[in-house]
Formats: sequence, C-alpha cells, structure tokens
Amino acid sequence: MSKGSGFPGVNRRAALSLGAGGMGLSLAGGLGFPAAHAEIFPASGSGGTSTPRSAVARTQYGKVRGYIASDVFTFKGIPYGDDTGGENRWLPAKPPKRWDDELNTLAYGANCPQTPHNFRAVEHTFFQQWDDGFQGEDMLKLNLWTPSLSGSRPVMVYFHGGGFSFGSSYELASHDGAQMARNHDVVQVSINHRLNVLGFLDVTSLGGAAYEDSVNCSMMDCIAALRWVQENIANFGGDPNKVMIYGQSGGGSKVTTLVGMPAGKGMIHRASVQSGGGGNPPAIEQSREFATRLIKTLGATSIADLQKASWQTLFETGTKVAAEINGPGGPGAPPAPGGTPPRPRVGWGPTVDGKTITMRSFFEGAPDIARDIPMLFGNVSEEGTRWGSNPTEPEWRKQLSDQMGAAKANALVDAMKQAHPEKAIRTLSYGVGGLNNRNSVQRMAKMKYDQKAAPVYQWYFQWQAPILDKLPGAWHTAELAFCFDNTKRCEQGTGNTPEAQAIAKRMSTAWANFARTGNPSQPGLAWAPTDPVRCQTMVFDTQCRMVDDPEGAVRRILLA
Repeated sequence: MSKGSGFPGVNRRAALSLGAGGMGLSLAGGLGFPAAHAEIFPASGSGGTSTPRSAVARTQYGKVRGYIASDVFTFKGIPYGDDTGGENRWLPAKPPKRWDDELNTLAYGANCPQTPHNFRAVEHTFFQQWDDGFQGEDMLKLNLWTPSLSGSRPVMVYFHGGGFSFGSSYELASHDGAQMARNHDVVQVSINHRLNVLGFLDVTSLGGAAYEDSVNCSMMDCIAALRWVQENIANFGGDPNKVMIYGQSGGGSKVTTLVGMPAGKGMIHRASVQSGGGGNPPAIEQSREFATRLIKTLGATSIADLQKASWQTLFETGTKVAAEINGPGGPGAPPAPGGTPPRPRVGWGPTVDGKTITMRSFFEGAPDIARDIPMLFGNVSEEGTRWGSNPTEPEWRKQLSDQMGAAKANALVDAMKQAHPEKAIRTLSYGVGGLNNRNSVQRMAKMKYDQKAAPVYQWYFQWQAPILDKLPGAWHTAELAFCFDNTKRCEQGTGNTPEAQAIAKRMSTAWANFARTGNPSQPGLAWAPTDPVRCQTMVFDTQCRMVDDPEGAVRRILLA
C-alpha cells in the first residue's frame, strides 16, 4: 500500500490485466457521462487568449473556429469521423456530417468509454497530472496546435498510450502541443479513437460483410485521422508530405502497427516508438473464437443486440471471456523477462486479419512498406514504477527468483546495484521493466537496421525526477514532458528545474528536427544512427550524450 493513501499506487498502463473491476459505470449508445475527476492545466508561454476571426480555418467538412493562446492557434475537438455509437458501432469510421456555420472547436472532445483512472493512486496522479475528461462514443476528434494557418511545416501526430484499452489524447498534461508549435515551428496533432471492445471485436458472424473491419476498427480510425491530415493539414500551416507519427507505451504499439498497415502507406514519413511496440497480435481465427464465445455469453442473436448493449456489459463480459481463453496475464500482458513480447492473446488489441493488418510488425520483422521511413526507438529507465510496490532487498530478490530463478535474479540485482549505487532498492526494482524494454528496443531497432534502407536511431531517458525523494526515477511516461517541451506545464513531475528545462530543449528540438528532416541531430548534439553491434544511443540525462549500448551488460543478463 502506498503511504498516505488507502490504495496501491498502480500505474494505469500496468493495470491492463486488471479488467473492469470497480467500474461502476454504464454507457449505452453514444451518451456521455461526466468525468469523475477533471483538471484544467494552464497553457505555458506569455500573452493572453483570444478568439479572433483570424482563428478560423477551412476543412473539407466545414469551417472550424479555434482560439489563440500566447500566439499559438489552437483547435480542440475537430471531427475527423462521425459518431460511432448505436448503428455505427464496429462499422468503419464514416466521414463527419458537413456543417454550414463555423464550428467552435474550443474544447477537447469525448474519450472512448473506458475504465477511469484511479485517483486514489495519489502519487501517480500527482506526478503524471491526470485528466480523465468525459466519455462517449462520439469520440472521433482530433486536436491541433500551429504557429500559423499559412506556411508548410512538419506535422507531428501523437497517438496516446493505455494499451489499446484506455487512455486519451489529453489524459496527461504532457500531451499538450502548444509548446511544440510555439518553440519549434511545427504543427502538432493528437487524436482520440475507438478502444477496447468498441475498437476490437469481430462481429461479422452477426453483421456480415459490412463489418469485416470490425476486428481492427480502432486502427482504421487511426488511418482515418491520418487521411484527414493529408486532406486538410495544409489549411493549418502543415506539410502533408512531412508527417511524423509517434506514440508512447500502447501508442508505441499503435505506431509499429500503423507503419505496417497497407492503408497507411504514403501518409507516414517518420515514426517514433516510445516504451512500447512490436507486439504479437492474434490471428483472425483466434479473435473469431473469442468473439463467438463473447456473443454466446451475452446471448446476442443480432448485431442490433450488440449495438444496444451498454458498454460496461460488453467490456466486462469480454474481459472475462478473454481471461478464460488467455490464462494468466490477460490481453496486453507486459513483455516477459528478456524483452520477449507475450504470446498471442485475444482481447483488446489488433488482429492479423490478412487485410487491414497483414503481419506482426516489428515482431516478425520490419515491414517492407516502412523501409523508407526513418524511425526512433527508445524507452525510460524505470518503466516499472508502481508506487505501491516498495520491496526490501530480500523481498525483491525473492520476487525475481520466483520469476527467473535464483542465480539469474541474484546476478541481476548485484549488477544493477553496482551500476547505480546512488539509487534506492525501491527505484532499482522499478528499473527491471526498463531493462526489459531496452531489450525490446534492441530487437526492434535491429529489424529496422536489417532493412538497409532508412536510418534507425535509439534513445534512452534516465533523468531522475527531483520529486518524492527521487524514488520514482524516470517512470513510464516521464519522457513525454520533455519531448513535448512541457516541463513547466508538468512541473509536478519535473520540478521545472533549470536542468529539466535544458533537457527538454534538447529532446523536443531532436523530435522536431526528426519530424522536419528525418535526422534528430542538432547543433552541439550530433546523433548517429544505431547498429546492432554498437547500439549507439542518445542518452537524455543531466548530460545529454551518445553512448554505446547503455546498460548493455545488465540488460543482457535478462537474455541469458
């Protein structure tokens, strides 16, 4: 239990296997409900906020009106698809209905129905600065920040984390794109899309051929958003031929999936995979068996039965059926020691259906259609931070011994203590997840390198946040405040110290340069592509620098 609270401090992304227990919510059709908790974070930068006539842009569906905050044009909740509720459930995203008057796009739209954040996890709530927003099935909306409505700037499209089951474009304060537009002359975009049972359920047995994309309609929503960017971004000062996609955790998995999808070819020009990616999705036969059992358990006899059912019933029943099929771990289980992705598991995630998704991208190999896309791969040092976990050294050794055997566990603990004597046992224990992810990064980077085409770059974020006695380390999602240049907005996690500001300037400049040129180098900080022998990696820390295979000796213990 975490001190000072009555609930274990569970990292929400680590809760993928926890199911829907305690949800206590019901949602039918496209009706939304108020958030249990929401916070409004003030924008960074100087200057005021206004809604002038100059903040009106044209889309192919109608004009949108945003606002200007500290010289950044901001549009929130722009529709890129129609309402997905009711009769539209599990159908391909339909274009938005056209509108005649200017549409006020001044606030974020609905998030896909999901299990809310646990605000009793006070420490994670504090340093990650959560905002659950509100939920509903009319969620195909995107958000956009730009320095000007004219010009031709690189476009950075961010896909949120949360596995494929939860999360949103604005759940973390770090996701705000104003600083990237303001300081780096780019157009920043983020999206919401269908998730969990609404985004990944094969309903063809009841609905027929019209629903053949239902098993992957979440990923096809992402494609629809990228298509919107291609068709509209020039009206917001963006260049449709310089589109970078990036995502963290589950968002990283969305990125590795998208670069392998035939429907995305030509719309993606750079890609960054952060603390995720390269999963092993099930085959269509497995997902159809799952759907058949779910439908039978629900007693549904028509597609209308499913479309009228409450989200909570669909989700809870599906999670239960998936657990029965998968066994321990559940859908979205984390990598095993050594960074090996989990075996195929049914549930809330993509399926290799042979049509929209044709391969296990960056699990089986790098997709040929991505050979000309430069890519970044990286992670943070304490991926496994769970504040509710605070083992003593003997307890930690036993936990690891139960997982991998005593000899390997003791070798790992000894090596980690020797490499980082400055870290507490608690923080070191969180670092095993980081080492696992380092191995995943090496695996995926090698696949990209082996294509002998566009370059691949590695990074590693290990700056220790100056909060809570530095015990959280560089937690899962910690780098987002830095690559989004948001240390001020996220000062509960960063302290907004001069050191944090300097790292953020380096990291956000690298991301913007990568979007602009496909090379993340900057004056005074050259960044070499990586290869599988040297594993050249940009380390973001008090001193940003290139290092050959950071933590290499320790991470390889997990591979032994």
